[in-house]
Amino acid sequence: MRFLEQDMDRFSILRGKNCFITGATGGIGREITRNLAANGCNLFLTSRTSSKLNDLKKELGIENSEVMIEKIATDLTEIKNIEDAAKTAISFFGKIDILINCAGIYKVKSLNESTISDFEDNIYVNLRSAFVFSKIFSEHMKNSGWGRIVNIGSSSCYGGAVNTSLYCMSKHGLLGLSRAMAVELKKDNIRVFCISPSGTKTKMGLSIPNQNFETFLNPAEIAEYISFVISFDGELISDEIMLKRINMEA
Repeated sequence: MRFLEQDMDRFSILRGKNCFITGATGGIGREITRNLAANGCNLFLTSRTSSKLNDLKKELGIENSEVMIEKIATDLTEIKNIEDAAKTAISFFGKIDILINCAGIYKVKSLNESTISDFEDNIYVNLRSAFVFSKIFSEHMKNSGWGRIVNIGSSSCYGGAVNTSLYCMSKHGLLGLSRAMAVELKKDNIRVFCISPSGTKTKMGLSIPNQNFETFLNPAEIAEYISFVISFDGELISDEIMLKRINMEA
């Protein structure tokens, strides 16, 4: 019973925090927004598709009437869009306490078939957007003496596969960015996490070649894990985490 009470107290630290999440309407992003809203976080949602954002905001508002929710549809391949989204969120909430960099694109192409445009799109969405949002919102976190930045990585942060050079490149970069920020920002009580799931039961997961989709992770479990990890506020830190299904080979 004592453990359950402590667990409930731990999640209470998230209540009232302002969270900015990219890729909010994707398979993992949607589940993260649901979980954070259930834990009392106010949410600023971004995605490319306005209609999906409208549906998600409506759904979350019905289930969590006490939280504030705002949204913006934007294309993160353009730096101006990234900066405008950040400004809009700051205007709405005043500050951001939790940043979830979940936006990502996955192109299955051989090295020779990949174009410079493909290269730029992967870097701009999967890596540059995380860098810019972290740069902007970490200033708010420094001022308030508390913050969380979660970068959604991948098992591709640690390996490579045929026809995935673009994606693996960007995810390796995201891991490096996370490691550096974790060291740099810890003095300001800002904790940075790179959480790297293996294959996940999402639309993106369906595009992974030569894999058994039925063995993939449940995105709802990933979301639960993220809320659990960022709720710790003592001395314990697990800043680099790889998530696998229990029956997967190592």
